[in-house]
Amino acid sequence: MLELDLSADIQALRTTFADIQAVVDVSALRADIDRLSAEAGAPDLWDDVDKAQKVTSALSHRQADLKRITEIEHRLDDLEVLVELANEMDDEDSAAEARHELTHLGETINQLEVQTLLDGEYDDRAAVVTIRSGAGGDDATDFAEMLMRMYLRWAERHKHPVKVMDTSYAEGAGIKSATFEIDAPYAYGTLSVEAGTHRLARISPFGGADKRQTSFAAVEVIPVMEEAQEVEIPETDIRVDVFRSSGPGGQSVNTTDSAVRLTHIPTGIVVSMQNEKSQIQNRAAAMRVLQTRLLLLKREEEAAKKKELAGTITASWGDQMRSYFLYGQQLVKDLRTGYEVGNPAPVFDGEIDGFIAAGIRWRKRKDED
Repeated sequence: MLELDLSADIQALRTTFADIQAVVDVSALRADIDRLSAEAGAPDLWDDVDKAQKVTSALSHRQADLKRITEIEHRLDDLEVLVELANEMDDEDSAAEARHELTHLGETINQLEVQTLLDGEYDDRAAVVTIRSGAGGDDATDFAEMLMRMYLRWAERHKHPVKVMDTSYAEGAGIKSATFEIDAPYAYGTLSVEAGTHRLARISPFGGADKRQTSFAAVEVIPVMEEAQEVEIPETDIRVDVFRSSGPGGQSVNTTDSAVRLTHIPTGIVVSMQNEKSQIQNRAAAMRVLQTRLLLLKREEEAAKKKELAGTITASWGDQMRSYFLYGQQLVKDLRTGYEVGNPAPVFDGEIDGFIAAGIRWRKRKDED
């Protein structure tokens, strides 16, 4: 006779989930959705396109937050019913399904619990991710493309919408740089712990010496910020270059000069956009990212000045925050948290939630120290 007892495990999940609901404040979340739904239903909403986009985006994000909460509630209830059914029917298949669901539900609740630690000013925003190849020649540009695929696969696994905004292909393998937007609630807070220098060590597939090659790539993560438009940038501070969008090997994918590159002369910040069909759209998208970077730079300078006056300047991130070993020991290790995985293949296929969760918990502990 089958006697499946998961009551203690389910109760533990319910306790954790109750804590999450308290932090999220579901009542306030529903009130936000009601308010935004009313605004989105106004007949004159699209008279102001910028405001309409902000309202609809905020509504979509709040609805996604509530959907995650309600889905977990239903899954917990369904799990208890499944356990009862398995015992009543003496059905080992149903019991196996219940154990499987318990494991996956635990992972989902754990991820949501980590998300409740994201209480930074911009943590709930969508994210713009930029990856740049560093030292290492073809291995570095190939590594940059591997990282881009890793984050795109991560977004795909979580069903997060992604828009690739710009890709600069290398003459040999891989990419020089790429910029893409992940439009999901808490995408910035979640991925911000991925920012920093990533290091790859492997036997190079591009050389005949059969020697270990070390290469680097930098990951930058910034929030999509409504207030970025408040940053005034004089036209004299910007150099604008237009060119044709191109794909791998220089293959032209546009017949007009629609791609735009903005260079902020005082800081040297460069932003390129080529995903839109018109030059006007690409310039507007590039300007939005440039304004955000300048706003964040200003805030970082102000924070650094405060730390300097207090005499407590410490680096938040090391030059190398994670290493990927594709030879010998086959290992991916985060140098800040100590979290590691002994099989790099799933990691490069987007299974990075463990690294992200460890990074968020590590950052939270540092902030509390």
